[in-house]
Amino acid sequence: MKIIARDIPPRTVWALEQAGVHPLLARLFAARGVLAKDELDDGLARLLLPDTLRGTREAAVLLADAMAQDKRLCIVADYDCDGATACAVGVRGLRLLGAKHVSYLVPDRVVDGYGLTPPIAERVADSGADMLITVDNGIASVEGVAAAKARGLQVLVTDHHLPGPELPIADVLVNPNQPGCDFESKSIAGVGVMFYVLLALRSELRARGVFDVATQPKLDALLPLVALGTVADVVKLDANNRRLVAQGLRRIRAGAMPAGVAALFKAAGRTASAATTFDFGFALGPRINAAGRLADMTLGIECLLTDDAGRADELARMLDGINRERRDIEGGMRDQALLLAESLFAPDGEGIEAPPAAISVFDANFHEGVVGIVASRIKDRFHRPTFVFAASGAPGKEEELKGSGRSIPGFHLRDALDLVAKRHPGVLLRFGGHAMAAGCTVAREHFKTFEQALAQVAGEWLAASALTRQIETDGPIAREYMRIDLVDTLHREVWGQGFAPPTFSEEVEVVSQRLVGEKHLALKLRHQGQPIDAIWFSHTEPLPPKVKLAFRLDADEWQGVRRLRFLVEGAEF
Repeated sequence: MKIIARDIPPRTVWALEQAGVHPLLARLFAARGVLAKDELDDGLARLLLPDTLRGTREAAVLLADAMAQDKRLCIVADYDCDGATACAVGVRGLRLLGAKHVSYLVPDRVVDGYGLTPPIAERVADSGADMLITVDNGIASVEGVAAAKARGLQVLVTDHHLPGPELPIADVLVNPNQPGCDFESKSIAGVGVMFYVLLALRSELRARGVFDVATQPKLDALLPLVALGTVADVVKLDANNRRLVAQGLRRIRAGAMPAGVAALFKAAGRTASAATTFDFGFALGPRINAAGRLADMTLGIECLLTDDAGRADELARMLDGINRERRDIEGGMRDQALLLAESLFAPDGEGIEAPPAAISVFDANFHEGVVGIVASRIKDRFHRPTFVFAASGAPGKEEELKGSGRSIPGFHLRDALDLVAKRHPGVLLRFGGHAMAAGCTVAREHFKTFEQALAQVAGEWLAASALTRQIETDGPIAREYMRIDLVDTLHREVWGQGFAPPTFSEEVEVVSQRLVGEKHLALKLRHQGQPIDAIWFSHTEPLPPKVKLAFRLDADEWQGVRRLRFLVEGAEF
């Protein structure tokens, strides 16, 4: 592992400080590409305009006409947190704007697979719906959209995933990554796309005289859900996404949120009034995702839709229980998957060789609901693009393997799958995704071919330097900023993918170290001559007396007293 410091342009830091930005924040923002204070304005007025997202005007007309004719609308969701929040935003928003008949359907991960498939389209048609609306899926559902159209359904696709070579023939497509779309925020999440469609619909209904500026429904009530789905989907937090997240956090901290969001904070043992992006990514998001992984995402969506606090608490407790089960399954799978991965490059037990450029792992006992999480853990351990596969649980598809992949910087996972598909026709039955995360299905007999083909592409695309894990940090932290109040200041900001949380690095003296909970390293350090506690989660190897650490600032509370501590992210020695 190599710890490197970000470039911090001094003139930009000075300009931000002169504009009134706190000196520490000025340094952090400048290192992340912020050039001027107005870029930090998170007001709703600074959001990109809906008209710039291709398809929103046409979607607004389509929906407004359907609502005027009392048509039945059915949302087809996805089974992750982005899909669940997008579905809840769609249902809540359409009802808020006057739609009388709005239902939803969420595919089963095991039985239905991903996206709008022909059988799902048939189920929507059989339900009596007139219009099918996808959220967080559909851009690759050529056959599913065709099946829906054949049954007489109008189809509106809202998605953010990368399109394949053929676009579905829907009535309207809304996707920032479709050809010809100039929307600046290509990284907007599925929930954000649906929110933008609702903004356009409200504008269309205003133009039709359904309401005016004074009487129109306030869609900002949906922003807590938009913020949650955006962070949980680990999309790049560009300026527009940061504004959406900041607006959602602001409302949650003020107590203005759906009952289900409040209940999830309670079930996770987190404090909503001090909500952070970490709560979305590591507490609420996993609990909603667990439903789609091990049970039925309907539980997660219902939790986000209910306005009954008691019902919300009941559903949040159920989601919490499912998440505990998910963690148990994941733990066993992770250990087995790590052993399998290590066997790939230490087959004779004669010492650890360099891992292959990409890792693919399959075990017949793996649960397909958590392969993505396990892939992420292996990727973090070995710093290699990683796919983890499980046998499909769908009836009649037992010989198919469903894989989920996670990547490292510099390796576009979906593009890599596309190249594998071209080089080895028939090996990939289905695939899709993003640069950093993707999914695919292969026949069991072709697993080895896929494993070798992906490793070959990675070997061609990744330089040796890219295969060494690097942690970018903000360099040393001045002693004057080692304060609890500044920890709170940092936590209130919007951090995440593409706008990394503040991480510092310095050489420290290790005074003592011990294992806690058998898997975490608790440390007492001397930093700039002063004692400080630290914790390195999920790390057990001891450290030398002097070591360069990458760490984040955190507050630890014990018996009502809050103390500063370091959360260790990595070490170079």
